[in-house]
Amino acid sequence: MQPSNIMKPTMRTIALLVSMTWLAGCTLLGPMYQRPEAKDVRLPEQFRQADDASAVQAPNQWWTLYQDAQLNALIEKAQQNNTNVQLAVARIEEADGYMREVGAYLLPTVDLDSSGVRNRVTQAGIFPVFGQNPRSTYKLALNSSIELDFWGKLRRAKEAARASYLSTQYAKETVLWSLSSLVANNYLIIRSLDSQLAVNKSNQAISEESLALTKRRLAGGVVSVLDVHQAELALDNLKSQQVELQRQRAISEQQLAVLTGELDTQIAAADLLTLPIPPIPPAGLPSSLMEARPDVRDTEQQLIAANANIGLAKAALYPSITLTGAFGGESVELGDLLKSAARVWSLGVGLNLPIFNGGRLNAKVDQATAKQKQALASYQGAVQTAFQEVNNALVNLRQYKSVEAIAQSKQETAKKILEVSQNRYKSGYSAYLEVLDAQRSYYEATQSFVQSRQNVLTASVDLFKALGGGWQPVEKAASAEPVKKAE
Repeated sequence: MQPSNIMKPTMRTIALLVSMTWLAGCTLLGPMYQRPEAKDVRLPEQFRQADDASAVQAPNQWWTLYQDAQLNALIEKAQQNNTNVQLAVARIEEADGYMREVGAYLLPTVDLDSSGVRNRVTQAGIFPVFGQNPRSTYKLALNSSIELDFWGKLRRAKEAARASYLSTQYAKETVLWSLSSLVANNYLIIRSLDSQLAVNKSNQAISEESLALTKRRLAGGVVSVLDVHQAELALDNLKSQQVELQRQRAISEQQLAVLTGELDTQIAAADLLTLPIPPIPPAGLPSSLMEARPDVRDTEQQLIAANANIGLAKAALYPSITLTGAFGGESVELGDLLKSAARVWSLGVGLNLPIFNGGRLNAKVDQATAKQKQALASYQGAVQTAFQEVNNALVNLRQYKSVEAIAQSKQETAKKILEVSQNRYKSGYSAYLEVLDAQRSYYEATQSFVQSRQNVLTASVDLFKALGGGWQPVEKAASAEPVKKAE
């Protein structure tokens, strides 16, 4: 009868503990997260400034649309070597470790507790000592404990940790996204300077021819020495401008070297005008595309974490229940430690109920709620800022294309004026000052055309950056998660 009497309460205890563990997963305090709708963010359904264009989908690697192998290689190097990317990766690893740590609290802990003690007790005390003295005691036991997540405290903590982990993933994507556009813009600056240097070299050749012609005309007594000095001054100005352009190019090249992590990077000269202008988004582009931007998704994960922290704070108002257990052996002889007579075990339930804390826990709930409101405002602000950046980029791209067409027409007109003025000067119908004015106008018009093309290409880069890459539908972008699945 005795073994049976012992077994019955043990089985009842185990059944009770299993039931409590099952019930622990049935309650979840705090609000459930729901993504704010477009009306909550106060966005129109479409971008106002979308151009009419064929519905071409831009790839996430949008820089490949410029069809420049050197640009592709530079961005690839930057994404691999840039220190900001390495910092973002390290933060991901830290967040991943924290997420796994928090998730482990949902599982029981098991520890091995072992000891061997030899001690002597007094024989002159109140209670007499029987048996061996001094004596040895050996103990070997497995101790286990688990906190029952009745109110969802641990699950909310894991939810917040997972959101923080995803936030670091999107933060890395934001770094890559910004880095790619920064490399592309610096590359376009170098390409523009290369084209301006080529224009400068061409104008120097024209000025040298004019100087040689003026010297011959001076020798023939046709013009005065003033014309020669004016031609020399024009040539010196072009040489000075060449030095300044070379200086700017060297600085931009060094900036690219820092971005790519290779300080000995050298950019081969090429013409900006050979780069194609990528396609622009079709009309009626939905504003919901903003939700696919990595910085917007980063702020959304921060909102999810703040929302989960409300439940975490509320759960602290309720009692916490902990199950403990131990199983092992204890004996005075090491050889008897594993025998049945030395067997010891225990099962226990701990309850911690907050009764009075001066409103401290309620204050923490209020803090968590306020932080959730801050995160919501940050998310709304991020979406609105993204919408503004896209509209601005669309406006810039459209207007810069118009300016480029005008600049090209001005360049062609200035070239014709230069040809006419040179012919008039050679024929003796005009002074050399007219040729100088025509040369200066042609040089300025050509520089303006190159800079206009740079502005168009830079605006296209800014548009890709504002869109977070391409402009495929947000459902497709959301399904193509840039992060690994978190366990």
